[in-house]
Parts: sequence; C-alpha cells; structure tokens
Amino acid sequence: MAHNAYKALSRVFSVVLPAAGAGLIAGGRFAHQYVADQLAGQRITMPGGKDLPTEEMKSALARYSGLPMTTGPQAEAYANHYIGAHLAAAAKGRTYEEISQEYMAASADPDRKDTQEAADLGQLKEMLFTGSSLRGMLLNAYGWWTVGSIASWAGVGATGLGAILAVPGWARRRGHRA
Repeated sequence: MAHNAYKALSRVFSVVLPAAGAGLIAGGRFAHQYVADQLAGQRITMPGGKDLPTEEMKSALARYSGLPMTTGPQAEAYANHYIGAHLAAAAKGRTYEEISQEYMAASADPDRKDTQEAADLGQLKEMLFTGSSLRGMLLNAYGWWTVGSIASWAGVGATGLGAILAVPGWARRRGHRA
C-alpha cells in the first residue's frame, strides 16, 4: 500500500516539477532579457583605463572595460565601484542627509546664503542625489537579474528532480503487474 502511494506521488511530482521548472526557467530568462534590454537602452559603456584610478575600481571593473552595460553584474559593479566611489570621494565621508542639512543651514543663514560655500553645497547635494538615484536604479537592475538567475537555477533543479522521480514513479516492478 505504501509503495503504491510513493509511486503515485513520484508520478505526480515527475510531471509537476518539470512543468514548474520550465516556468521558472522561462521567468528567469524573461528577467534577464528585460534587464538586458533596459540597460542596453541607456547606452552606458563600462569605464576602463584611466577612468579607473583606484585598484578597487580596476579589480571590479576592468573585465568589463569598454563593453556596453547589459547585465546585472555589470550594473552592480558600476553602481558600487564607479558611481559609489565617486560619490564617496566627493562627499568626503559625509552622507546625502548630512550635506542636505549643511546646505539647508547655509541657505537659511542670511550671512551664508549667497556665498560660494552655499552654492558649492547646493551643487554637491544635487550631485549626491542624482548619483544615489542612479546607483539605486542600477542596483535594482542587479537585484532583478539575481532573481532571474535564482529562478533559472531553481527551474533546472526542479526539472532534474522531476526526472529523477520519474524513474521510480513510472518504472514497472519486476514480477508484478502495474
């Protein structure tokens, strides 16, 4: 009796898992293609050579040098090691919030609001906002690329497990009728 139940479950899962696996693989491919299309539409060329002044930038970005940005890993490397590095250098360790507070204080002070300091803080605030926004969007693309990768690999695993379960589920026992 238990053997028949296990055989029935093996048969069910040998059909369901590959079907789910195919859906997961298709979803993963869709996510990768969508991210690739969106990134390609931005026409970003990965930096290289003298545009990578630090060793950290070189180690993270050199392999993509001169290529169009079309993958999640490229977007992550560019966001964290190029944009992020430039933002950190410009802000000198301060956050967008800290720069924004400094700018608001300078703008509210009648003695400082029309100074070069206030203008510089305003430009820095705008640059940090724009850079942080771009960085966030690129990391979002990387996140969806990663979801697509996980879905694809889960689909491969589900399909493989379904194939393994098909053997005991559909095989006939020797000496017994099905």
